[in-house]
Amino acid sequence: MFTQTDGLSQVKTPLVYVMGTIYVVAGVFHFVVPDLFAQIVPPQLPAATALVYLSGIAEIGLGLGVMVPRTRRIAAWGLVALLLAVFPANVYMATSGVVIQGAPAAIAEPGLGRWVRLPFQGVLIAWALWYTYE
Repeated sequence: MFTQTDGLSQVKTPLVYVMGTIYVVAGVFHFVVPDLFAQIVPPQLPAATALVYLSGIAEIGLGLGVMVPRTRRIAAWGLVALLLAVFPANVYMATSGVVIQGAPAAIAEPGLGRWVRLPFQGVLIAWALWYTYE
């Protein structure tokens, strides 16, 4: 995919800390405002709040893990799996028409902001995949 001669290789290490921090912060927010996240769990899934907490734990753990060279590869694969696992919530959010109480304006109401998240998930998966090999 990328070789060490690519210009991107120079930013690969700094970007892993950006990525890890984003996941840790996002995971913390699962505990700060769990009701916000529970609103986008598809109703077919049980125990929405418990799933929010579990995904928050996963985001924090994997975000920290990806910043540690020894655990980076496995944590990156874990992030790929997590992003795939939460994709149905993003699809539900985009298609359900639910108004998300307490969310930022760009995603609180149904509209373009929610649809942008769907292809952005692919960008996040590609970013994590970058760290699955060295």
